[in-house]
Amino acid sequence: MNAFQRSKNRLVIVSNRLPVVLEKDTAGRWQAKPGSGGLVTAMAPVLKDRGGLWVGWPGTAEKEDMDLKALLREAVKGSGYTFEPVSLTVEEVDSYYYGFANEILWPLFHDLQTRCNFDPAYWRVYRRVNRKFAEVTSRSIGRDDYIWIHDYHLIGVGRELRELGVTSQIGYFLHIPFPALDLFLKLPWRFQILKALLAYDMVGFQTQRDKNNFVQCIRAMLKNVSVRGKGQVVTAGIDDREVRVGNFPISIDFDEFAVTAESGEVDQRVAEIQANLGSDSNRRTLLLGVDRLDYTKGIPERLAAFGNVLERFPRLREKIILIQIVVPSRVNIPKYRDLKLEIERMVSDINGKYGQTDWVPIHYIFRSVDRTELIALYRAADIALITPLKDGMNLVAKEYCAANVTENGVLIMSEFAGAAAQLQEEALLVNPYDVEEVAETIATAVDMPIAERRRRMKALRRKVRKFDIYWWVDSFLNAIFARDLKAFPPLEDYVPSGNEMRMQAQNGNQVWKNGMPFPVTGPGIKISPHG
Repeated sequence: MNAFQRSKNRLVIVSNRLPVVLEKDTAGRWQAKPGSGGLVTAMAPVLKDRGGLWVGWPGTAEKEDMDLKALLREAVKGSGYTFEPVSLTVEEVDSYYYGFANEILWPLFHDLQTRCNFDPAYWRVYRRVNRKFAEVTSRSIGRDDYIWIHDYHLIGVGRELRELGVTSQIGYFLHIPFPALDLFLKLPWRFQILKALLAYDMVGFQTQRDKNNFVQCIRAMLKNVSVRGKGQVVTAGIDDREVRVGNFPISIDFDEFAVTAESGEVDQRVAEIQANLGSDSNRRTLLLGVDRLDYTKGIPERLAAFGNVLERFPRLREKIILIQIVVPSRVNIPKYRDLKLEIERMVSDINGKYGQTDWVPIHYIFRSVDRTELIALYRAADIALITPLKDGMNLVAKEYCAANVTENGVLIMSEFAGAAAQLQEEALLVNPYDVEEVAETIATAVDMPIAERRRRMKALRRKVRKFDIYWWVDSFLNAIFARDLKAFPPLEDYVPSGNEMRMQAQNGNQVWKNGMPFPVTGPGIKISPHG
């Protein structure tokens, strides 16, 4: 048997999307490219060479000119794990993904209930698609496999697996926030959602606040529920079952970002970016925002605050520049198209009002940015503006810290980002709705002495390094399965000892970590879909 095809004790990941993107090349041929997003960034290196399985939708309906299975076999070569696709119809994608997931759960769980569209048809299709994911998963797993289901798209998969007779332990992790009781009560299917979550053996949340919100909901809404314990993980008893409930803040591969940030290619690009900002003696201060196009990210509010800085602090005019990257997302949805137009109008108004022939206040980029460029921008930026209205975690904040190898950057962060719970002591926290407060904080960051910058950034980087992606995976796996990554060893002839062993490979641009080769550079922006 091929080592990558072992049939038991596998780690099985189930998510809405597979970690690939299917698109046509210039010759019109279909090809599979690595996907982007927080979940891909987190789980791809964890699964690599461990013989696991990833179940998910490939992102497109199978077309006559596409051999989907062949494309996925090619895409998974060299990864050391396998894909199992879930096929969805156009109608299912519309009602399950764009509908229930992103017109109901996404806005409600981000405290924006006025944006919800509680269409009953969405719920019926959502359940049907969750059943379809469960059926594909149940056919693909072995009795001794460990199942880990991810995010708001697939809340009901665990319950469907139980109805299909699956007795394996099943964990679930919600990557977005969980709302407080008064908001959750507005969901017409609130009881069904809570009972679906309680079908898992473990339910994981990003923050203690999210976990507490969930516990408050089950206590208030369900009979015969008891919750006991304190700390990171508590136990909920319902009927004759026990469900563990914990908070596990997701993170990044700190070493991978730090090593890339010190590469020669990034060094060169940083020098080019800084040269464009002015001379070394009079270099302009660079602020950076990196977001998906989404109304939860607070981009218009951030632009309003930047305009307020220029209005109230004239001394900073011509001395600061904001680079705002917006990665296209869901542009076929009217609300997102309207948001894009609003952002572009605000950028144009601010640049038109304050710009000079040799100074443009806002540099606006509406596209994905390749990895080298992104990390170079992280390194070059004096200040990162991470100001979502609400976020499950926000990995951009952690990526900025990891890439800030000179340790002189300043992190301005929304108090409503999940990462604020971990980084609040050293970051400058703001209320993104308070335009004047954000403006004043920007001015404070610009004037911050270098010694204080370095003290804060050193502490931020220590935290992100300590609580990295491998800590996140191990803490979740230990909580549900009493196992960590060492229990899923890399399937290679040579495996370095120690879970955190890392060495520079002799040949090729690779870093060895946890016994697996991980590329230091690669295509695509690494931005969480929720942060």
